[in-house]
Amino acid sequence: MTRKQKRLAVIAGGMGFILTAVLLVMFAFGQSIAYFYMPSDIAEKGVGPDTRIRLGGLVAEGSVVRSEGSTVKFSVTDGNGTVPVTYTGILPDLFREGQGVVTEGMFTAGSQVFVADTVLAKHDENYMPKEVADRLKQDGVWQGGEKTQ
Repeated sequence: MTRKQKRLAVIAGGMGFILTAVLLVMFAFGQSIAYFYMPSDIAEKGVGPDTRIRLGGLVAEGSVVRSEGSTVKFSVTDGNGTVPVTYTGILPDLFREGQGVVTEGMFTAGSQVFVADTVLAKHDENYMPKEVADRLKQDGVWQGGEKTQ
């Protein structure tokens, strides 16, 4: 093997290694990505039961029901659609009806109930997750904490 052939073999091996590493990283990120949806998007697009997503909107008025232990049932709405959510765990202190929320989890198979494993609530009166605020403003439901007319 000549020097030129050895150099080309080393370069080709290095490029193959880098390509393999990039593909493995992309595969790992693809498995951990949680896409963001609003309740009206769920009805339109039909998210599958084994798909991990983020569901955002407002906690529907009168929907919070505390069960035995730390299980809480509530509904997330964007004014056009509503999705029932079940969460087992400790809710954030600022979680309440009419406030912005982002939940992360999956739909149960054969049901329209979203089982959340993470619940994020807005932390003060000036903050709403950007994705949620943009969609609610676009739909004319939320503007600075008040409904538009």
